[in-house]
Amino acid sequence: MSTTPPHRTPPSADRPAPTALASASATGGPAAGPAPRRGRRVDWRVRLAVLSVVWGFSFLLIKVGTSAYAPFQVTLGRLLFGTAVLAAAMAFRRTGLPRGARTWAHLAVAAFFLNALPFSLFAFAELTIPSTLAGICNATSPLWGMVLSLVALSEDRPTRRRVAGLGLGFLGVLTVLGAWQGFSGIDAGGTVMALLASLSYPIGWIYVRRTLAGSGASHLSLTGAQLLLATVQLAVVTPLFTSWPSSFPVLPLVAVVVLGALGTGFAMLLQYGIVSEVGPTTGQMVTYFTPVIATAAGVTLLDEPLAWNTPVGALIVLAGAALTQTRPDTASRRLPGRRRHDGEAAARR
Repeated sequence: MSTTPPHRTPPSADRPAPTALASASATGGPAAGPAPRRGRRVDWRVRLAVLSVVWGFSFLLIKVGTSAYAPFQVTLGRLLFGTAVLAAAMAFRRTGLPRGARTWAHLAVAAFFLNALPFSLFAFAELTIPSTLAGICNATSPLWGMVLSLVALSEDRPTRRRVAGLGLGFLGVLTVLGAWQGFSGIDAGGTVMALLASLSYPIGWIYVRRTLAGSGASHLSLTGAQLLLATVQLAVVTPLFTSWPSSFPVLPLVAVVVLGALGTGFAMLLQYGIVSEVGPTTGQMVTYFTPVIATAAGVTLLDEPLAWNTPVGALIVLAGAALTQTRPDTASRRLPGRRRHDGEAAARR
C-alpha cells in the first residue's frame, strides 16, 4: 500500500501508492520538479513514519472490510475514496488531467497492474490468510522487481550482492511459510494471490518506465488519472461478480473509507512529497517498516496468531530486499600508478 519507489526496482506495499508518478520520478520520467513549498514542512522522517503506519494498517483495514463486503467491493470503495482525495488535491492546486490518447492508454495499463489487480488480489487473499502474512508477502515486491528488471531492462546487470539478496529473500519467504513442516496451516490459494499481487507491482513499474517516462505531465496529474482509470475498471467488474450489499455494517464501512482516503489517496500525496524532497532511494525505506507495522497491527488488534518463523522470516525477506536494492559504485577508482585523463573522472575527484 505500495510504495515509495526505489531507484530502479521499486518496493512494495500493498501499495496504495504504486503509481505512474512514483515510477516515472524514480526513473527519470515526467519531470514535474519538486513539489512547491507551502510554508514550513514537517520533517520528512516524520512523514515517512506516518506513511509507514498508514500503509502498515492498510492490511488490517482490508481484513476488516472483507469481513462484511466482497473483495471487489472493498477494492472499488478503496479506489473511489482514494480518487476523491486526489481530485480534491488537484482542484486545490489547479492541476488538470493529462492529455493525449496514448498517455491515457498507457495509464489504463498502469492502473490495472499497479492498482486494480494487486488491490483486488490482496482483498481476496485476506479472506483466507492473516493480514500479517499479507503484509509480509507484500515485502517481496523488490525481489520480484529485481528478477523482472534483469530480464526487461537491459541496463540492469546482476551483481553478486543482488543475486545473494534475491536468494536470501526467497529463503525468508520459505521461512515465513514454514516450508520444513509442509506449509502446514497456510492457505496456499490466499498466499499465492498475495504473492501475485506483489509481483504485479514491478510489472506495472517496468511498464511505466518504458512508456510514460518523459510524458511531460505532472506527477499529481498522472496519479489522479491512474486512480480514476482503476476506479472505472473496478466499477465495470464489480457488478458482474457481486450483488449489492443487503446491509452496511458501520465498522467495515469505516475501514473501507479510511483505506481509500488515507491508505490510498493521502498516502500517495505523502509519498509524492517525500520522494520529491529526498529522492526515491531514501523514500523506499518505507518498504522495510510497513510489514513490521502490519504484523504488529494484526497481532495486537485482530488477535492473529504469530509463530516464531513469521517475524524471523520477515526479517530475512527484508534483508534480502535491501541487498537487491544496493547499487555498485560506478565511479572510477584510482589504481596504483595509474593516472586519470578522463574529464569526467577528474570532475569526480
